[in-house]
Amino acid sequence: MTAPQPVSAPISVDVRQTAPGATPPRTPLIARAAAELVGAAALVAIVVGSGIQAAKLTQDVALQLLANSTATVFGLGVLIALLGPVSGAHFNPAVTLAEWWTARRGGAGVNARELAVYVPSQMVGAIAGAILADAMFGEPLVKWSTHDRSAGNLLLGEVVATAGLILLIVGLAKTDRLRFAPVAVASYIGAAYWFTSSTSFANPAVTIGRAFTDTFAGIAPGSVPGFVGMQLLGVIVGLALVAVIFMRGKTDTGSTSA
Repeated sequence: MTAPQPVSAPISVDVRQTAPGATPPRTPLIARAAAELVGAAALVAIVVGSGIQAAKLTQDVALQLLANSTATVFGLGVLIALLGPVSGAHFNPAVTLAEWWTARRGGAGVNARELAVYVPSQMVGAIAGAILADAMFGEPLVKWSTHDRSAGNLLLGEVVATAGLILLIVGLAKTDRLRFAPVAVASYIGAAYWFTSSTSFANPAVTIGRAFTDTFAGIAPGSVPGFVGMQLLGVIVGLALVAVIFMRGKTDTGSTSA
């Protein structure tokens, strides 16, 4: 009978898991800023690039818009799924502002320091994305758009598009359904391409970036302030709708229920 072999000690594996219900550790701010910059750049490259490609393939404006919106839906969904766990996948100063306001009111969101980092990152990324798309298709790297979008009905469309986007995102957060954001947000933007007169920019950074390209998806620099102003108004309207629709009820004892 052979002597029993010594049992080796189990190998220790340092797997750090967040306890259920605990707040996960925050990603470093520089990583989140990079995610916002890359995400905004990729989003604008998708919007502008697919617009250029569509215009090259067909003269039918309806087909051009269909191609542009379809590429944006798929691209945005992928970007949110990929970068959401890092930065929240805002890619949009309007969303960042809404989250900052929500945090000030006691909800989850970004603080003032994060706001000051996110927004410039989104702006730089959006401009870089437009330049990248132009470069890929052999267009002038920077050529101011001549596509005027200053009509009042288009400005109204931007208020509606942005308010709906804020209502959707903050509403998902308040009902603990942010896991559906990649599909829900991308689907909303795809639909808003068609049901709003402005084709739903709903994003100040994207609006500024699209001024740098004189292609299908461009916007004349003179139209940018009006669009951005209406988008900010849309943030206010969207947050007001959130406050009404997701209002907390009160129990019989008078305490606020979840």
